[in-house]
Amino acid sequence: MELTVKPFGGALGASVSGLDFRDPITPERKTELNAAWMEHLILVFPDQPLTDEEHVKATHAFGEPEVFHQNIIKSSRVPEIFRVSNVDDNDQIMEPKHPTMQQLGSARKWHTDSSYRPNPAMGSLLHGIEISRTGGQTCFINMYAVYDAMPESLKAKVEGKRARHDFEMLSRIAAARKPTDEERASMPAVWQPMVRVHPVTGRKSLYISPIYNDGIEGMEDDAAMTLFQELTDFAEQEQFVYRHTWSPHDMLLWDNRCTMHLVTPHDPTERRVMHRTTIVGDGPPIAA
Repeated sequence: MELTVKPFGGALGASVSGLDFRDPITPERKTELNAAWMEHLILVFPDQPLTDEEHVKATHAFGEPEVFHQNIIKSSRVPEIFRVSNVDDNDQIMEPKHPTMQQLGSARKWHTDSSYRPNPAMGSLLHGIEISRTGGQTCFINMYAVYDAMPESLKAKVEGKRARHDFEMLSRIAAARKPTDEERASMPAVWQPMVRVHPVTGRKSLYISPIYNDGIEGMEDDAAMTLFQELTDFAEQEQFVYRHTWSPHDMLLWDNRCTMHLVTPHDPTERRVMHRTTIVGDGPPIAA
């Protein structure tokens, strides 16, 4: 089938048809897909009713799937699957106070996946298995466009600076359980450039991940948190945002190197089952 890419016409994103991820993906098709991905930052693939195993296999068209460091979220059956779900392994809806739900609640704030790793995630591929009808949109920000539009006074505050990304920040902002000693040792905080250069496109983007950020080099903590809020307020302007309303078995691919995302609230008594793979990073962020 011929691949058809239809841009959404806003800040970022395109819909892709003519592809079934259950079929083998040729090297030529991989090249085509990656070119579309680099151009549009987010690709939406409608009607992809994949098993978790097929989802993991599809991920290899873009890179290696990451295995999450916490069993609390990771699938017990397919370890590459990150379960963005309010339904447990016994097919029961979890209460909002369940530790898994408290941790997933942090996804309602802007972030980029695995920014707390020395080599942050390249991308993510999310499958909408059971979608919410009461909310649960996934929203994305074009961080290239944010950086380009930032006033020079704001750029001067971030250029040449590094921000701290700490996975443990989740337990401070979202009532998530604190990491175990083993989890903390496996994922120590890292410092990442606040302006990064995309290794493929060569474009500059603002690189922050507010659910993990807790410090900026050379700044007092209060001043750093104030700046993170100022940057987030600027970035979340509607001109930079795409809001995705899910249909069953949509697959969404996004580039974590130049976007942020969040999920909007939904009725916690309504089943929402989303499975994600996270694509291993291609190296440390390149500082501008």
